[in-house]
Amino acid sequence: MQINAMQVLNPAVIDDIGRGRPIRLNIGCGDTGRTGFYGVDIRAGKGVDIVADLNAGLTELPDDCVEEVYSSHTLEHIDNLPGLMQELHRLVRHDGQLEIIVPHFSNPNGYSDPTHVRFFGLFSMNYFADPADQVGRNVPNYWPGARFRVEDASIRFWTAQPRGILERLVNHSWFTRRVYERFLCWMVPAREVRFLLRTKKVGAAG
Repeated sequence: MQINAMQVLNPAVIDDIGRGRPIRLNIGCGDTGRTGFYGVDIRAGKGVDIVADLNAGLTELPDDCVEEVYSSHTLEHIDNLPGLMQELHRLVRHDGQLEIIVPHFSNPNGYSDPTHVRFFGLFSMNYFADPADQVGRNVPNYWPGARFRVEDASIRFWTAQPRGILERLVNHSWFTRRVYERFLCWMVPAREVRFLLRTKKVGAAG
């Protein structure tokens, strides 16, 4: 089924939406499926249910049809990140969850991939939240049309490192996270940042 810039490969997506069942999206899934989620990627492949260019959005999907989004190592490839965040805000129902995993700016591999267009720090998602819904430190909200509540932002390391110990120490508090990112991350580089967000809709209860 061709929908403008989107191609829905799995008819169950249309069926669920037509029946009013909220769906879950694995954004930038590649060949890695996720149980209970429909996979979205720029090209067809194993585990891909919707082919779409995320820079152009998912404009043919209706408002509030998504209850949860998962994305791992995808947003660093997006040219129009504010546009995608606004599109996800439109799609995800009020208080729906977004789990977003992206390379930390200290990750040396992030500089090697020529398809990477941006880097992320602990507070990158705060720019899509009102001050009361930000974590760690307050920053301006430049995109008032896409409001989220940031529930957490945590540093993650490579498995080859003493990952458990490092993550417990660094993520112990916002103070330790800020100290790590400002003074220590170039000595002990992180692999990624994991964000947990909730969608906020104007006028919605809660």
